Parts: sequence; C-alpha cells; structure tokens
Amino acid sequence: MAMMECVTERRAGAILDGFSLPLDTLIEADCITAMRALPDASIDMIFADPPYNLQLGGDLFRPEGGLVDAVDDDWDKFDTFATYDRFTRAWLGEARRILKPDGAIWVIGSYHNIFRVGAAMQDGGFWILNDIVWRKSNPMPNFRGTRFTNAHETLIWASRTSSSRYTFNYRTMKSLNDELQMRSDWMLPICGGAERLKAAGRKAHPTQKPEALLYRILLACTRPGDVVLDPFFGTGTTGAVARRLGRRWIGIEREPRYCAVAIERIAAALPLDESSLTIMQSGREQPKVAFGTLIETGMLAPGTVLTDARRRWKAKIRIDGALEASGQSGSIHKLGALLQGAPSCNGWTFWHYETETGLKPIDTVRQTYLLATQP
Repeated sequence: MAMMECVTERRAGAILDGFSLPLDTLIEADCITAMRALPDASIDMIFADPPYNLQLGGDLFRPEGGLVDAVDDDWDKFDTFATYDRFTRAWLGEARRILKPDGAIWVIGSYHNIFRVGAAMQDGGFWILNDIVWRKSNPMPNFRGTRFTNAHETLIWASRTSSSRYTFNYRTMKSLNDELQMRSDWMLPICGGAERLKAAGRKAHPTQKPEALLYRILLACTRPGDVVLDPFFGTGTTGAVARRLGRRWIGIEREPRYCAVAIERIAAALPLDESSLTIMQSGREQPKVAFGTLIETGMLAPGTVLTDARRRWKAKIRIDGALEASGQSGSIHKLGALLQGAPSCNGWTFWHYETETGLKPIDTVRQTYLLATQP
C-alpha cells in the first residue's frame, strides 16, 4: 500500500484534476469544501464523527476540584440549532453524492446531536439500516451528580438508497463474536492508556475514538481495497485502522494540530500480513467476553500463533477472530474440537500463547481485559 501524505485543499484539487482519487491522503481543509472536489460515486464507505454541538455551559470540575478536560473547542460550537442543521445537511449532501450506488455511511454522535443528524439523513435520502449503541465499559462519571452517567454513544449505519446492495460481512461478524450473531449493542472501552494520544501532556483530541470501534465497523462493512472516507479525521483513527486492514482511506481535517498527530500515527500503523487478512466466508458467572474483542482491542494481534499446552497443534489468529490450522478454520472452541476429534472444546483453556516465561492460556488475556474494563 502506498505511503500516506498530508496535502492542502489546493493540492488535492490538482490530484483530482488528474482523474485519480487522493488515496491514503489527509487533506487539510474544511470538510464540505474538500468533499466538493471529490468525484461523484467514488467512495465505498464513509465514517463520520461530526461535531456534537455539546453546548457546554462553563467549565466542569471534578469533586476534588480538578478541571475536566471536556470538549470546549471552537469547532464544536454553533450559534443555534438551525446553524448546526444547515451544516449537517451540507456535509451529508456531499457525502451522499460521492458515495458509490452501493455505498454506505456510518455516523457517530451523542444525545446532543444524533437525533438531528438521523432526521437529516432520512430527509436527504439515506436508508437507515441499524442504529448501534456503543456501550462504554469504562465511561466518564457524571461529576455533578445531576443526571445519569452518559455511558453510551449512538452510531447510525445507512446505505445510500433503500435499494443499495451494501456490504455486510455477516459471517465475519459472527466469527468475531464466538459464533453468535453480532448484536447492535457493542461493549467496548473508551480510549485510554497508550492508545490515548497526547500533545504537550494533554489529550491530543478530546473525542478520540478507540481503534476497536473502527476495527469492527471496517471489518463488518468493507472489503480489502475499498476506499473509506472520514470527513472529520481528527487524529486519524480511521486511517490507522484502514491501513492495518488493507483498506484505502482519505481523511479530511481542518485543524493543523490534529493533522500532524494523525500523519505520525498512521505511519506507525503496520499493515497486517495477507494470511491474517483472510476472513471467513462460509457457512456464566463472569461477564461474557468474545475472543474477537481481544483482537479488536489489540490485546492479541492477528497473525499471532497459538498452540495447545502440549504443542501438538499450532493455529494462527485471523483478522476476524477465527483460528486457522491444518487447512481448517473456526472459532477458538470449534477449531479446538475439530483438531481433537472431540464433540466440544473450551478454547479459552485449550489454546495458549507464548510469553517470556512460557505458555499461558488465552484465558489470562481475557481476565486481564475484564480487570481493565469492568467498573
């Protein structure tokens, strides 16, 4: 895949004059202006994380007196709802124009804006397929104690029209979820730790989305080589995940400080090898954790080789959370049973990964995840 670059709006226009999309490129410009320079029906999927228009009324402090690093940037401020609605209709109109006939769009938001965005999408001709609730396993508390803790955000998944033959990798999603149908409520942690990008000791971006979220979306609704556009690119989560998954991307971001962080981040995102990119096409006391969640959150990487405790079999983790060994594939439980010729298998204790101190069952990774994400 070609290396990425950051170009100005004028440079992007020059590229388009040559009849080629600015692939793997971050365009530093206003999103509406930049999208107007893109040709009709040229994008496979759009992921949009627009301003939420939070309407914050002053600073927010923690109980001990510390200032909460909230979203108070100018790009999130709109004078009235009418102003915000005009902005929403304008960028959605360009988004629909540049989507391919069978293209789709994902938009994420909070209660502040998602209902207005959803209405504008329907008014503009999009066909809503699902609303997804991203349940945050570690949400920020409500410091004032005046409302319920905001523990989720809403995503709207829509096709360009009601007749679009949109991409949905159903089998992949089922594999990622331990052979169960993927539901419309997704439990994933917010950005934290090493994934949370910093600049001058503070968050590089106040609403940075976790890579696990984009991993699931791109894996569900795109194919390798598809072109994904993010018109509110921020610090480049979409670009970083797209590069890992073998998708092409175009980012648009008007804030120079975010562009600089995004380019550095994406350059460090190493693409996965082709065997890991292969996805499946064929046919109670503890909180449940799907094996695919450990892949999405980076706790186990696609391409990692697992083995049983006696090292009789080796299996490679695929991008969708399935394992592949000896020409067979399946979930951690199914493949373990197949290899042993057994009716069932507890994959969590059967499969192990290599550490400096020897083999450990993958269940230890699950327990680490639970400790890190449960309140």
